[in-house]
Amino acid sequence: MTGRRALVALACAAIAGIVAGVAIAALHRPRTTRAALPAFHGQASWRSGERPAPQFTLRDQNGMRVSLRSLRGRPVLLTFLDSRCTSECPIAGRELGSILRRLPADRRPALVVVSVDPRGDTPAGIRHALAKWKLDGPWAVHWLDAPTHAALAQVWKSYDVVVQPTTNDIVHSLALYLIDRNGDERTGYLFPFLQSFVEHDILRLSA
Repeated sequence: MTGRRALVALACAAIAGIVAGVAIAALHRPRTTRAALPAFHGQASWRSGERPAPQFTLRDQNGMRVSLRSLRGRPVLLTFLDSRCTSECPIAGRELGSILRRLPADRRPALVVVSVDPRGDTPAGIRHALAKWKLDGPWAVHWLDAPTHAALAQVWKSYDVVVQPTTNDIVHSLALYLIDRNGDERTGYLFPFLQSFVEHDILRLSA
């Protein structure tokens, strides 16, 4: 099990018991070198160049085609949310907005949200959630969706995100990834995360 899979397995077990049991030892697997991992604060961290972020291209709430490659040159926060969620997603959204407001303008990362609700995440609904959660502001937010479930499912699979629709909700992995300016994953956080830790790690990458 890779570091990223261990991270997502932890998230799934926490939100709905979708994944039974977590191999925490995978985060401490033997390494071929003695080089220390960067001092990031997520539940899993990786060295520069060790784990390129899986690529994708989708349209955001404004109809713009966005890819991780197009955002190279600045850090990126990547997460997976549902604009109609009334439980964890609004809390995570408000926390992310709080982090972005505290960061200096020239140190803010791009925020990329991948939809877990392709039917419910309409442009109007996304804009409503961004405003309600105070996640909009003078920073780049790309809430990405796709016309088909299959297109989004491929992205979820690439990041080992579990999405399970239920009768009245969508249960999904709630994880946050910090990607560096070269397009490499550097650390991943489980919800709930500590804002100060995420803020520290963003400042470290954007220095």
